[in-house]
Amino acid sequence: MEEFLTNCRRTLLLGSERPSPRYHVVLGNEACDVDSMVSAMAYAYFLSKTLCSDVLALPLMNIHSHELALRSDNIFLLRQSGVSHDLLTFRDQLDLRALHREQRLHLTLVDHNVLSSSDSDLEGAVVEVIDHHLLERKLLPSCPVTVETVGSCATLVTERIVKEAPDILNLQLAQLLYAAVVLDCVNMAPSAGKVTPKDSQFAAMLERRFPALPQRGALFTALQNAKFDVSGLDTEQMLLKDMKVVSGSLRLAVSVLYITLEEFLQRAELEAELSAFCQKLGFDLLLMMTISFTESKEPIRELAVFSHSTTCRQQVSHFLEEAHSPALNLCPISSPHPHITAYHQGNAVASRKKLLPIVKNFLKQLDGDGCLGDGEGEESVVPPTPMNSLVEGCPLDGALPHISTQDLVDKVNKMADRGGEESDL
Repeated sequence: MEEFLTNCRRTLLLGSERPSPRYHVVLGNEACDVDSMVSAMAYAYFLSKTLCSDVLALPLMNIHSHELALRSDNIFLLRQSGVSHDLLTFRDQLDLRALHREQRLHLTLVDHNVLSSSDSDLEGAVVEVIDHHLLERKLLPSCPVTVETVGSCATLVTERIVKEAPDILNLQLAQLLYAAVVLDCVNMAPSAGKVTPKDSQFAAMLERRFPALPQRGALFTALQNAKFDVSGLDTEQMLLKDMKVVSGSLRLAVSVLYITLEEFLQRAELEAELSAFCQKLGFDLLLMMTISFTESKEPIRELAVFSHSTTCRQQVSHFLEEAHSPALNLCPISSPHPHITAYHQGNAVASRKKLLPIVKNFLKQLDGDGCLGDGEGEESVVPPTPMNSLVEGCPLDGALPHISTQDLVDKVNKMADRGGEESDL
């Protein structure tokens, strides 16, 4: 793996001094968690062994290089696997748009199946997709799509390697893949609701083939400890550590926080910090899912909704309360902050992967029906938001009748009856 990554870096650095190669970039998602990082690295390595020699297969981390410091579990795994993080390539180190304009770019997406709105102009370069999330992209004959709702995308990458190039699988690559599967599937525990038979099948295969792999429980504990280590992080860094963005008429961030909600809500100047974060990155609303564990390692999930727009916060909160595919089983809890609505999440197996389709459904309803609410009674708007959103000054105010939360719930229920509701992952 080091030789492969070193060659990638060397080719990038010498790009202006030698004939321009064609690039086959394997791009993970914007969270760049362990599963996304490993899937990109492993699949690009697989392509480097199976593509023609004039194409550079390159794993690209879908974050800026300085953000890797926030992924403490990624750094831990790289170190344990003997891979220097200095050999990785990040979004700020490769101009994908220039390569696309020059018709020198092929893209394979791993651990997501649609490009973010900011990358939509790169859609023409996508030639393959491997993912374990809900299918959102339009299927085309020119772009093979492997989407299966297993616990880890690394499981699907492992399957491809074993079927088509088993000889390239060595201990180092196996350790990377194995760690991603074990971490994403919560130590393969059925009670966590993440593992599937295919995840178990390929984890067991790696264990049989490479008996020198770290012991499963010890590996999971070490990765969890690294992932949950937020000591020294400020509020902005905690939000950025594991964040995904969803956009429509509103721009929302959904962050996973590795801390109890009670502890997070007690942080000094929290509302001011959340406001500054929204202002800086242009978010209308923040959804924060905290995760902690009982002494018996059972997950505890809590949810917080922040927005200075009362209408926006209330509409999103009601939509989440009424969600049924899956039901989050939200129970309101006390919040010391007027602009933060807090919940205990009774459905502890409903991870962010299951929350995101609900949020996207909300935005689809908003975009399809116009403006939700009339924007009255809002204290202030942070940050300045698109004019057709849930804020004061919406140009559609007065032009459409008020749309209640129940109207939306009824419409979503009808969509579910027609098979339009997104499935429970």
